Amino acid sequence: MPNSRLLLSTGNAGKVREIRAILGAAGWEIMTPREAGVALAPVAEGGRSYTENAISKAVSAARATGLPALADDSGIEVDALDGAPGVTSARYGGPSMRDDHARNALILRQLEGVPMSRRTARFRAVVAIALPGDRVFTREGVVEGRVALAPQGANGFGYDPIFLLPDGRSMAEVSADEKDRISHRAIALAALRPLLEELRA
Repeated sequence: MPNSRLLLSTGNAGKVREIRAILGAAGWEIMTPREAGVALAPVAEGGRSYTENAISKAVSAARATGLPALADDSGIEVDALDGAPGVTSARYGGPSMRDDHARNALILRQLEGVPMSRRTARFRAVVAIALPGDRVFTREGVVEGRVALAPQGANGFGYDPIFLLPDGRSMAEVSADEKDRISHRAIALAALRPLLEELRA
């Protein structure tokens, strides 16, 4: 498919940078909605799983534009909170939690007094690509870790500052290049890349 364009169903600058870094050599012109000159209607993330939410966003974008569309859904799952926030990670705590800092602070308050041995958690991401005609493919990535006692690092976004990798660094303390290799979204996108290359051939 010469001059193949792949529409990203997101305006999140951090996600756009990561997706382009990981999939940039797959042979597609990766475009944001603004770059493609389209306005996508918001899609409510009301699914019961990351997969449902990612597919819903990708299919909606593909139907609206006629372009192949890529979407993702991801979150942090904290074992001591029975897997919360999970699929509600982006809106955890309700409307009063207006930014990443507030949501991170909420989780840390909920885990006050919980020892490090019981602060196990994981980042999970599902990416979906929808092709015109509602052909859909998904891939998943998971990274195991723990919730820190306090935020660490200034890189990244979302829950990165409170998510500790096995070596003790938070996801917000790794470089962008390293994150593009080890993050949950990176793992899912890397698994999707062979398919994108095949579709592009």
